[in-house]
Amino acid sequence: MYKHLIRPLLFRIAPETIHKLIVKGLRAVHYVPGGRWLMSRFCAVRSPLLEREVFGLKFPNPVGLAAGFDKDAEVYEEMAAMGFGFVEVGTVTPKAQPGNPRPRLFRLTEDQALVNRMGFNNLGMDNAVRNLRNRRRGLVVGGNLGKNTLTPNETAASDYLKLFRAMYEYVDYFVVNVSCPNVVNLTGLQNKESTKEILQGLLDFRRGQNQYRPILLKISPDLTREQVDDMIAVMTECSLDGVIATNTTRSREGLRTPHRTVEAIGNGGLSGAPLTKRSIEMVRYIHDKTEGRFPIIGVGGIMTEDDAVEMLRAGACLIQVYTGFIYGGPMFVRRICKRLKREAEAAAGRK
Repeated sequence: MYKHLIRPLLFRIAPETIHKLIVKGLRAVHYVPGGRWLMSRFCAVRSPLLEREVFGLKFPNPVGLAAGFDKDAEVYEEMAAMGFGFVEVGTVTPKAQPGNPRPRLFRLTEDQALVNRMGFNNLGMDNAVRNLRNRRRGLVVGGNLGKNTLTPNETAASDYLKLFRAMYEYVDYFVVNVSCPNVVNLTGLQNKESTKEILQGLLDFRRGQNQYRPILLKISPDLTREQVDDMIAVMTECSLDGVIATNTTRSREGLRTPHRTVEAIGNGGLSGAPLTKRSIEMVRYIHDKTEGRFPIIGVGGIMTEDDAVEMLRAGACLIQVYTGFIYGGPMFVRRICKRLKREAEAAAGRK
C-alpha cells in the first residue's frame, strides 16, 4: 500500500516540505493520549533475540535511525515508537544555522536515492539540550556533532568540545562527524592530525566525568584505502569506542537517473541504493582489518531486509537507516526486525 499508493502521493511534494510535515505530524502524536503506545503496537517488534549490547549500551534491536532525520531532537521518542532500537539526533552545531540555500534535497527515484546538501541546518545545541532534557529512560539516543559552517577548520576542535560538554548528560553516545560533504571544507578535517586534535579534547573532558559516554567516528565512503587505514590508526591510538561507516558520497557513478538531471541537481551527498555495495565493502574491510576489535554501525544503502542482513554479516554490530526508511515506508523497520528475528531463530535451531 505504501509503495504503490501513499509514496507516489508523498513524492509529489517537495522533499524538504514533506519532511517538515511528517515531523510536525509526529510531534502531534506526543499530545495524543496513547498515541506512541498505539504506534509501537503496529510498528515495533520486541524479542530477546533482537537485543544487543554494544559499547556498554543495551539496544532493544540493532536497527537505528541515522542522523539527519531528527536534526533538532524533536521526535526521537516517536521514532522509537516506530520500532527503531536507537535514534541519532543531529547533526547539531553549537550555534543555530540555516544551512545551505534551497532547494537542497532531491529525490532520484529511478535509483532509489536522495541527494542532499542541507549544510547542517539546525537550531543549535541549546535547543537540542532542551528537547533532550526530559527524555524517558531506556531509549538509546546518540548525538551527532558538527562544527558551524563559519567556524574555520583551524578552530573546529572548540566547536566539537562545546557540543560534547553541553550534551554530555543528555545523550548515550556521541558521533564526531567530519565526513559530511555538504559543509564547506568539513572533510578537510578527515585526516589523521585534525581528527586526533578534535578527539583529544573530548577524551580529556570525558576522563573527568562520572558517567562514560562512548565516542564514535563517522567516516566517508569516498576515502581511499590508505585514508581508511589512517582513520583506523586514529581509532586505535585514541581508543575510540567504535566507528560509523558510512556517510553520504560525492560519487555519481552508475546512476540510472539521466546525466542531465543529475548535473542540474549539482553538488550534495548521495544516499540510498547506489551506496549499498560501497558501504558494505567498507564495513567488511574495517571489521577484517581490526579483527573485530571496534564495534561498527553500518549505514548507507540499506534499502531491503537482505541489505540489513548482509551489512550485519559483513561485521556491523548495529545498523542505521534513513533513505531506506523514506522509500520503504513506516513498516520498513518492522520488516527488518522480523527478518532478523527469523535469522536468529534459525541460527538457534542449528545449534
